[in-house]
Amino acid sequence: MAKSMKIHTSSFVILFLFILLVHSDTIAAEKDTNKLCQKRSKTWSGYCGDSKHCDQQCRDWEGAVHGACHRQGVGRACFCYFNC
Repeated sequence: MAKSMKIHTSSFVILFLFILLVHSDTIAAEKDTNKLCQKRSKTWSGYCGDSKHCDQQCRDWEGAVHGACHRQGVGRACFCYFNC
């Protein structure tokens, strides 16, 4: 009886570790697909003072996920974020 219980416990532990390993690989794959790449907007010109306008233009004109104004050099530029 003790030997049978030991086999069941070992089987459960192995199964649990296998499920944990598969689940962690799935989470890692999801994190890679959600990665965003930043590129300076190709359609924005001039000073970027309002991130809402930059965001709208990046989404509508460039097909980006979103956009935002960021400091570049002495000014501010519109940057678009795309799925990598």
